[in-house]
Amino acid sequence: MDKIRFATDIATFEKAVGLYEGGKITQFKEELNGFFAVVLGTKPYKVYVSNLRYDEGDCACYLGQNDVLCKHMVAVAIWAVTGGMPLSGEDKKLAGNPICSGLLGGLNKEELGAVKKAITGSMKYIKPYNGPSRIWFLYQNSLAEGCSRLAKTVSELPVSRQTAKLLVDMLLRIDNKLCRGGVDDSDGVVGGFIEETVEVLKEYAFLDSSCIETFRKLEGRETCFGWEEELVRLIKKKTL
Repeated sequence: MDKIRFATDIATFEKAVGLYEGGKITQFKEELNGFFAVVLGTKPYKVYVSNLRYDEGDCACYLGQNDVLCKHMVAVAIWAVTGGMPLSGEDKKLAGNPICSGLLGGLNKEELGAVKKAITGSMKYIKPYNGPSRIWFLYQNSLAEGCSRLAKTVSELPVSRQTAKLLVDMLLRIDNKLCRGGVDDSDGVVGGFIEETVEVLKEYAFLDSSCIETFRKLEGRETCFGWEEELVRLIKKKTL
């Protein structure tokens, strides 16, 4: 479910959940190479989803016939994962943009380790682009999935100097991927995520001024598009 939730655009995911919970998935069956079903939409659509990649398959609808991932395919993929069981709130929770939790506090050793592991795992989706032009859209989807996974992690963090440091380090890692790691952010997905996380850090500084000290690591650095400038200004403002 995490793969489906993070890699599907929000509008398509919401519509797919609506189909799933509305009982529109019928005649579901599993075969050697994937999953088949008839989805009741404007009319009954025959749908096939690969058991290797949920975004590979076929649907008789207009989008499916034009090789676009549609809500019918996503709904069938959800059924394949859940077996038709009711979806939990977490299953349906949209990734969205990174936000500040607004909750003051820190992480214990186990929690800190889990967050670092989640960040590292998400970073793997923000990778260099080395393929032919025909896979460029799949590559951009990978970047979007990585940012969605990171957004979930960021949004669940409590506010403290400890977590502010985590976010600063994370942004520097992403920046290094953009500047020297061969990442092709033509759609601006990664850059947009960085800017949104900077806004989160500004909220951290407002809620707990000690977070500003973690921004000193950015002094004297030159990032890809100057995202560090707003945070460095907060250091200077604090010392006045």
